[in-house]
Amino acid sequence: MIAEWGHFALILTLALAVAQSSLPLIGAARGIPQWINMAPTAAIGQGLLVSFAFGCLTYAYVTSDFSVANVAENSHTLKPMLYKITGVWGNHEGSLLLWLLILVLFGAAVAIFGRQLPDTLRARVLAVQGMVGVGFLLFILLTSNPFDRIIPMPVEGKGLNPLLQDPGLAFHPPFLYLGYVGFSVAFSFAIAALIEGRVDPAWARWVRPWTLTAWIFLTIGIAMGSWWAYYELGWGGWWFWDPVENASFMPWLAGTALLHSAIVVEKREALKSWTVLLAIVTFSLSLLGTFLVRSGVLNSVHAFATDPARGLFILLFLCATVGGSLTLYAWRAPKLSAVGLFAPVSREGALVLNNMLLAVATGAVLLGTLYPLALDAISGQKVSVGPAYFNSVFVPIMAPLCAAIAVGPLLAWKRGDLSAVLTRLKAAGLLAIVGLLLALWLRGDGAWLSLLGLCLGFWLIAGSLTEWASRLKLFAAPIGESLSRARNLPRSAWGMTVAHLGVGLLILGITVSETWQIEKQLVMQPGQSVQVGPVEYRFIGVQTVRGPNYTALQGRFELLRNGRVVDILAPSQRRYPQPPMETTEAAIRPSLVADLYAVVGEGDAQRGWAVRLYWKPMVSWIWLGSLVMAFGGVLSLSDRRHRVGAPRKAAAKSAKAHTAAAE
Repeated sequence: MIAEWGHFALILTLALAVAQSSLPLIGAARGIPQWINMAPTAAIGQGLLVSFAFGCLTYAYVTSDFSVANVAENSHTLKPMLYKITGVWGNHEGSLLLWLLILVLFGAAVAIFGRQLPDTLRARVLAVQGMVGVGFLLFILLTSNPFDRIIPMPVEGKGLNPLLQDPGLAFHPPFLYLGYVGFSVAFSFAIAALIEGRVDPAWARWVRPWTLTAWIFLTIGIAMGSWWAYYELGWGGWWFWDPVENASFMPWLAGTALLHSAIVVEKREALKSWTVLLAIVTFSLSLLGTFLVRSGVLNSVHAFATDPARGLFILLFLCATVGGSLTLYAWRAPKLSAVGLFAPVSREGALVLNNMLLAVATGAVLLGTLYPLALDAISGQKVSVGPAYFNSVFVPIMAPLCAAIAVGPLLAWKRGDLSAVLTRLKAAGLLAIVGLLLALWLRGDGAWLSLLGLCLGFWLIAGSLTEWASRLKLFAAPIGESLSRARNLPRSAWGMTVAHLGVGLLILGITVSETWQIEKQLVMQPGQSVQVGPVEYRFIGVQTVRGPNYTALQGRFELLRNGRVVDILAPSQRRYPQPPMETTEAAIRPSLVADLYAVVGEGDAQRGWAVRLYWKPMVSWIWLGSLVMAFGGVLSLSDRRHRVGAPRKAAAKSAKAHTAAAE
């Protein structure tokens, strides 16, 4: 009965979602307080019901209830408990239920933490959240029910894709979905603002925490997916510009632009309509990623569904959501007139440049992702758009953005002095040149793009530290005054500096690891050695080992430096009986200086074993930089001025303004 209870909970949730998506809108338009006030109750009720349904599906997985078709298709009695639990979202139906769970929990969070919002605005925001929920509930109940029964019940399940049986996959999808779905709140705020015809600094302050929360989760989710590809797939890379990777990267780029654009709305009451458009586009790109993964148009380890009916449903939902929101935007956006004026050379101007470059970069990635799919659908012609395109297009767009990141925070609002700012950044420029010369001296064989990347990384780090030092008047005032300024510096300012430092670390990690890594692919016999960079790999041999639900051929390498063994690596090739599949498990010795990376492939004792050995300098800085960026976001989110909701005075003032506008 557990499965039926979960199914019934979803049906009740649909009824609540329909009510939440309609009655509060009518109540806000006609001034009916009872209908306005039912929105938070309905949102919290949805959160409780979907949490119960998700718990029911989890219980079916934990107890190996193979009478549930979803469990029979994706679980197995021999599977470790961790992967029984993660198997809940390691498939199409379960992942959609996780998406829905996060969506309704965000709605419940708005209901609980958004009490300072004007009642009509909160009702409209929750109504839009309810509309999105209706679409996903219909999709789940009509095409992707996770509680379908199977008769007769099989004795054993088919098991989870072995590539997904990894601790990283226990957390990667939830973080990714928290980012995807979190942008739905910004979308709902944007639609509510268009309905009311009002965007003001209070609105920007309300929407920023939700956008920042989604951005933090999406940053962590993308970094975890990159790390999983690096150590689990065994090809030595961390990013391949795969369409599904791009599906998460595009909303991250648009969301980053939205974060910065909302600052201009809050500070200067400018870029109002552009910020609303960004909120719509960001969530639309999240929905596009859902379509790509679940429509069957892609063949990827990330893709869950190949049913054309499901793809058609998502496509229609995507068109309705995007088309409807853009139509509303075209109708109402002209009323969102800007108030604040600013010179091109100013903090606002720098943020506009930030948005322009991020928008162009998003468009370039979108074009490279959709063009092969569109060409195939129209003419049947197969083309491949790979790293060569993205690297040659994306890098030149992002280079000026990274250069401007160090300059923008030092400019004054409304009108800035560029020459004065560049004078203050002399030390940062000198450090970038010194770093470049040092890299040329150590490794003088890099391409010009690599040298540009090094310059940008050093420039960005030094520029961020310069901006932070100027806030504290470091070396320009007594140390006591600087410490006092540091204590009183808003956490949002700390967060900005830390996030920009993370970008610099990320750029350095990408540049150095991609330019100067050493890779050797060869066949080795036990006892043979090979030099890879500063380290010698000695191949000991291969042995058979058994895991909880697999057998493996495990290689063994001794790592020698100056003739002394410093570590042992044990890569393996695993064979899973259910479902039958082989996976490659790389062995990695990570460090901030360089990763030592080994993979063992096919072979035998007579002919030797195929191996791939790497020396990957500073590759760990990629994930370190990503985590530092996310930590910067957390610092900003903890700022009392940017927590969920606006200050009470601002909220009261905005509420009066909304009431006056309604009258």
